[in-house]
Amino acid sequence: MKVLPPKSQRSLVKLGSDISVARRKRGFRLQDMSDATGFSIGALRRLEAGHPGSSIGMLCEVMRTLGEDNRLYNLIDISDDATGLALDVRKLPKRVRPCKGKFKDGF
Repeated sequence: MKVLPPKSQRSLVKLGSDISVARRKRGFRLQDMSDATGFSIGALRRLEAGHPGSSIGMLCEVMRTLGEDNRLYNLIDISDDATGLALDVRKLPKRVRPCKGKFKDGF
């Protein structure tokens, strides 16, 4: 498996830690989470440790079980993508020339 850059690894470790805290705050044991999601306790431990091989499907099920699936649904919401919007603006023409004969009254 490819080694992730340090910043990506730190993000995964934080995500795993946050999942662990959320699970414990809700009073779920690892066995409870395993029963609810169908994933092994070992796989859940790896997710909570920030292991980069954990699947996105597992993350989805864990988030759903924690009642936080909406957060994942909106994780990269295109309507809130400032970088994407800025790139779209860069593609706009510098000036707009009138189209001849397309519109009446200049519009």
